[in-house]
Amino acid sequence: MAGSDPQPSRRPKPEDSQIVHVLVRDNNVDQALKALKKKMQREGVFREMKLRRNFEKPSEKKARETAEAVRRARKLERKRLEREGF
Repeated sequence: MAGSDPQPSRRPKPEDSQIVHVLVRDNNVDQALKALKKKMQREGVFREMKLRRNFEKPSEKKARETAEAVRRARKLERKRLEREGF
């Protein structure tokens, strides 16, 4: 088949291609690198990379996400009680 590629190239989805801009001021690369790492940490890039290292079964993914939701809810409840003075 002429013109057809047996393995089409994977096009990144819009949510996959997030552009991060970091300005380097006064040739201070260390400061720019620190800012880049901070932005990546905030956006969850490192966590995503860690999760994608190995395949995660759907049942494991569901259990992990449920546990994360429970943790978030407990944390919010603790903060709410702390604010109210209990």
